[in-house]
Amino acid sequence: MDKDKVKQVIEKIRPQLQMDGGDVELIEITDDGTVKVRLMGHCAGCMHAQQTIKFGIERAIKQFVPSIKEVVAVP
Repeated sequence: MDKDKVKQVIEKIRPQLQMDGGDVELIEITDDGTVKVRLMGHCAGCMHAQQTIKFGIERAIKQFVPSIKEVVAVP
C-alpha cells in the first residue's frame, strides 16, 4: 500500500476538518487495503462522523489511491 499517498490525501482534507474543530490521524493501513483513522476534536463525537469517514475521507483517498478498499474509524 502507498502510505505516502494516503498521508498526502489526508493532509489535503485536514484543513476542512480543522475548520469545524476536528482533525484526523492515520493509524494504520492493513495489507488488505483498509485504512484505519482516528477522528479527533469535534469530529470524534459528531453524529455525522460516519458520513465524514465514508463520503469525505474514504472517497478522497480512493480517488487518489484506488488500491484502498475502505476507511474505518478506530477509537
